[in-house]
Amino acid sequence: MHRSDFADLIAFVAVADNLSFRAAAARLGVTPSALSHTIRHLEERLGVRLLNRTTRSVSLTDAGLRLLDRLRPAVEQISRAINDLKSEQEHPFGRLRLYVSHFAGVAVIAPIWARFLSTFPDVQLEVHTDEALLDIVAKGFDAGIGPKFQAAADMIAVRVTGPMKAAVVGAPAYFARRGLPRTPDDLAQHSCVQYRLAGDGAVFDWAFERDGKSRRVTVDGRIIVNDPDLAIRAAVDGLGIAYTVEAQADPFLRTGQLVRVLEDWSPSFEGLFLYYPGQRQVPVALRALIEMLRTARVSPPALASLEVPFAAEGQRSGPATPAPLVG
Repeated sequence: MHRSDFADLIAFVAVADNLSFRAAAARLGVTPSALSHTIRHLEERLGVRLLNRTTRSVSLTDAGLRLLDRLRPAVEQISRAINDLKSEQEHPFGRLRLYVSHFAGVAVIAPIWARFLSTFPDVQLEVHTDEALLDIVAKGFDAGIGPKFQAAADMIAVRVTGPMKAAVVGAPAYFARRGLPRTPDDLAQHSCVQYRLAGDGAVFDWAFERDGKSRRVTVDGRIIVNDPDLAIRAAVDGLGIAYTVEAQADPFLRTGQLVRVLEDWSPSFEGLFLYYPGQRQVPVALRALIEMLRTARVSPPALASLEVPFAAEGQRSGPATPAPLVG
């Protein structure tokens, strides 16, 4: 069936419902003469007369009645589908797929998802966590949450957390054996927990900043991980110094399991953003989530299992950003 056939059948149903070319043309937004031409060509293609018409009246032939009986359920189903889509613009419905880092899932989504799902009971929320850069459009996600540099240039980015700060930490027992580093250069004498980046597999260079000057330091150590929780666990176990964010280090600092060093060298970065393609026809469930996050503007919670976010040198959003920490 060609697209023109479908349009012609819709035109036929409109005439049959109104028994008037003028009324049907007004409903379809065409001229009565154009509509008459459409019906005539439909009858010619089918090889059967569907309507009896004079200058004063229109009626259905027996063939027209049979065709209308078969068409009406399908047309009504299509109309209901269109109306349902229109109603969803006011009532969030369906599946909302998000691609987020582990840190973003815990720090941004988990604090509000119970309220979101109770507020919008017809929405199904799918949260996929991973650390690799991903084309969210190609993979069918509605939005992603991460540092701003992950958003493509033509995407919309909405801030969902405040700025964050890096933290360099180690266990008290480790520092009792090896001493405290006073400058980033001192790290050359220490065992550091290295982090292998998702994507290109490079080992992350630690970023520092002081007196407006930024620098990156290549560290060494006997432990290399690609999991942020393991990096913190290695530091807690006294295996070396780890590079993380305050939100992850805080619970361990409060219990005394970790000690923070080089705090006056620790850079800040702009935090996390929700990003999505385009400004038009944004899914209503996504609009509702964005609005809830805007009002909440949650700060990263002090939980014992958060991501240590890293980004490769070439992925930084600009020279003013001291090495994005969230990946």
